[in-house]
Amino acid sequence: MYSEFGISENIVQIAKEVEEELKPIFEKYEENCLKMSAKVLKAFQKNKVSTVDFNEVTGYGYYDGGREKLERIYADIFGAEDALVRPQIMSGTHALALAFFGLLKYGDTMISISGEPYDTLQSVIGLTGDSENSLIKHGIKYEQIELINNDFDYEKIASRVKEGNVKLIELQRSRGYSQRKSLTMDKITKVIKVIKDINPEVIVMVDNCYGEFVEDIEPTEVGADIFVSSLMKNLGAGIATSGGYIVGKKKYIHSIAERLTAPCIGKDLGANFNQLLSYYKGIFMAPSVVKSVLKTMTFASRMLERFGFEGVSPRYDEKRTDIIQTIELKSDEKLVKFCQGVQLGSPIESYVTPVPDDMPGYEHKEIMAGGSFTPGATIELSCDGPMCEPYTAYMQGGLTYEYGKIGIMVAIDNMLK
Repeated sequence: MYSEFGISENIVQIAKEVEEELKPIFEKYEENCLKMSAKVLKAFQKNKVSTVDFNEVTGYGYYDGGREKLERIYADIFGAEDALVRPQIMSGTHALALAFFGLLKYGDTMISISGEPYDTLQSVIGLTGDSENSLIKHGIKYEQIELINNDFDYEKIASRVKEGNVKLIELQRSRGYSQRKSLTMDKITKVIKVIKDINPEVIVMVDNCYGEFVEDIEPTEVGADIFVSSLMKNLGAGIATSGGYIVGKKKYIHSIAERLTAPCIGKDLGANFNQLLSYYKGIFMAPSVVKSVLKTMTFASRMLERFGFEGVSPRYDEKRTDIIQTIELKSDEKLVKFCQGVQLGSPIESYVTPVPDDMPGYEHKEIMAGGSFTPGATIELSCDGPMCEPYTAYMQGGLTYEYGKIGIMVAIDNMLK
């Protein structure tokens, strides 16, 4: 079987040993998947989902009962008051930009408490790029508090909140393209309490991309006012072909919805482009797909360690809070070769050889391997990285563990040749 993909016998043998070693960890993923599945199923039943809820609504999109019910399901699953789940939201960055522009006005101050945000978000804020439409160009003030040893600077955050004049605090759960570790829900819970104990009126917003259903609790269940993500990641489960969502307090969702559409229209407008069935299926299957991704990335982590790769994070036995796996490859040649190996193990365009190129919103050239059914869907096995030191590969996805396992073995085999 493995020989059909050119995988060496040594890699096959090591994979057997690794799988045996990982059984206790995989059992924990199974337990969490069951818990998350129960939460999703309960929300479906509570909201009395029917096949008519999947119908297409065209034109202005008025009176779309299926869309409204889907958004109630999202709110119920994440312990929130309201949600905005729309095909008109094109990406996680778009969802974040909508939230910022919907909640912040001229003269307001926002603070990132997880250090430097993701590359594309830096352009939205106005830290990079030359857009005349960034937050800073619209008179919004930006401040940043760095992490300390992969944790929040609780003392500095508390001191700044006490000073006042803070409208919104944003934190990024996943590591993005930084070298830090992703932030666990324990840490997020603690920092939200610190902020809210001082000033409950400060809006706490979480960039939750890559984090949903990895742990058994989400930011809005521990006091966050709002969180944001993309449907081409965890909750789309490889079924949703586009879209994004925002969940949180009703008044904030209302303001953001008015930014998406227009004042006094808000959530009432928006054709569903026949996407509702894929959105319902996506959230329903998401716990199982996230479990498969976690198994795939944990397998990858241990396999890479066994073959002598350094800078593997998180390690196979570390607690995970998102679906990202990183490997510091130390050279541009190795980064390119590893990504090309991931492409070789993909179901779509495995015959294509990815090469570094410029990407909108990114400072450096990017190498991206994504042989996925939906272009850019990072819940599918994919790997990318900026062409700059320390030449880190950021890997994620795997719709099923079996497909993911083969893809990882092909990628490692390609690296060792």
